[in-house]
Amino acid sequence: MNESGAVMEPRVILIGKPDCHLCENARLTISKVCEELGITWAEKSILDDPQLADQYFELIPVTLIDGKTHDQWRVNEDRLRKALTALK
Repeated sequence: MNESGAVMEPRVILIGKPDCHLCENARLTISKVCEELGITWAEKSILDDPQLADQYFELIPVTLIDGKTHDQWRVNEDRLRKALTALK
């Protein structure tokens, strides 16, 4: 929640699906970096959202920062950390 009491979206969103080894690698990297920086993140599955499936099926895992695409297929830990600290 922010100061006005509104629920804030997580800064980082991982779009993937279960049983995806690239998604698992991305999940571990995102979790590590976000925990270090105290940044919220969440995961969405393309299997639960047809619109996400249409948009990202060929690209997963996809990492969004503040709603904008940051990475697809793989997440580079240093690049993610730099992007998140530059936006603080």
